Amino acid sequence: MTEVRSPRGTTQRHETMTESAVRLRREIRRARKQGRAAVARRQGDRLADLVAHARAASPYYRELYRGLPDRVSDPTLLPVTDKQKLMERFDDWATDRAVTLAKVRAFTEDPGLIGRRFLGRYLVATTSGTSGRRGLFVLDDRCMTVGSAVSSRALASWLGPLGVVRAALRGGRFAQLVATEGHYVGFAGYSRLMHGGGGRARLLRAFSVHEPMDRLVAGLDAYRPAFVVGYASTIMLLAAEREAGRLHIDPVLIQPAGETMTPGDIRRVANAFGTRVRTMYSATECTYLSHSCAQGWYHVNDDWAVLEPVDADHRPTPAGEYSHTVLVSNLANRVQPFLRYDLGDSVMLRPDPCPCGTPSPAVRVQGRAGDVLTFPTGRGDDVSLAPLAFSTLFDRMPDVELFQIEQTAPATLRVRVVGSRGADAERVWQRAHEGLTRLLADNKLDDVVVERGEEPPVQAAGGKYRTVIPLAA
Repeated sequence: MTEVRSPRGTTQRHETMTESAVRLRREIRRARKQGRAAVARRQGDRLADLVAHARAASPYYRELYRGLPDRVSDPTLLPVTDKQKLMERFDDWATDRAVTLAKVRAFTEDPGLIGRRFLGRYLVATTSGTSGRRGLFVLDDRCMTVGSAVSSRALASWLGPLGVVRAALRGGRFAQLVATEGHYVGFAGYSRLMHGGGGRARLLRAFSVHEPMDRLVAGLDAYRPAFVVGYASTIMLLAAEREAGRLHIDPVLIQPAGETMTPGDIRRVANAFGTRVRTMYSATECTYLSHSCAQGWYHVNDDWAVLEPVDADHRPTPAGEYSHTVLVSNLANRVQPFLRYDLGDSVMLRPDPCPCGTPSPAVRVQGRAGDVLTFPTGRGDDVSLAPLAFSTLFDRMPDVELFQIEQTAPATLRVRVVGSRGADAERVWQRAHEGLTRLLADNKLDDVVVERGEEPPVQAAGGKYRTVIPLAA
């Protein structure tokens, strides 16, 4: 381990990725073997350490935590944060004082920098999420390495020894279904790995979710991956292609992420491909939050994350009931701490031990469902577009603060866009209209009408905005 001085004198520790990943995997195994009490102690110690670091190095948290006890290992003592609050205090939020909103925005405007190290040491990830409000996040190496270690352990448990052998016999190749035109965490992490080279890079290939379906199918058939990882809505579209006999891949494992899948969705994908399906419930703010088990529950990686289902007043929701929202604390990222961060999802904590035998807390998720839009073509077939196609389009547009797309008729989209403060509303709308028209044309949907909604985006119960609203049944 080495110690270096960052700009403005802040001391930061850096470990090589290999050393850190190996140590973290051992630590995770050791903690799990020691039982729930050991994991709880580690969680409390890591929370207390991160709170102390945030108070010392972040002006925002120093102000927010004024008056709290010197040591805080109980998350319920902390005030709640959310994307809007943190983005409004971006420069004061970061613990590295060289990280500023102006620098991060300039970095994300250059697609050539995707996956490159911001300030020589961080990964930058953007997100609009299901709220439609853009986030700019900075992740340090420790956060990325914890995510890699936790995910590797989950993958090994999903496959088992026989699955590992089957994957190796099929080449061990991973297909990642990602948005390839922005600094999204999946593609940014993939790009960093590609820049670094090495053996792992040779087993990974990114496939753009923006590709028309026929080209995506052809690319996957040619690559023949052993693993398919990516957005749930795109995987559902691929399942339909497999059922129709147009897609021929035979993966060992399919791992949908980013959007909620129902048990019926999971069964459909598993049956279509004749393979095992395991899912993730996570977010850019905490990429390793949880992984699913064979029983369909998401088990929280609670040695490195805190998840709190709460009501509208941020009081704990009883186990067995769906929450109003959920608060998440990422215990690994120290450059932009996410502490009691309101993720906006409705989750239910399992009230009894999970039959799979995993002792960590298990949840089901009601929120974050992907809404696929389906359009008639007049050619005897329909074209479906995943919500990610729209959210990533708007995320790349400058001066868009909030957006919402509603399918009001089979071939009509009503678009509501809120520009950033001081932005030219007409120019923002023109960009939105041109971008949507181009996206539709690329998918042979030239007849779809794009209407401008003068009204603000419609807010759902609980305060969230659905970015994509399909035609009502």
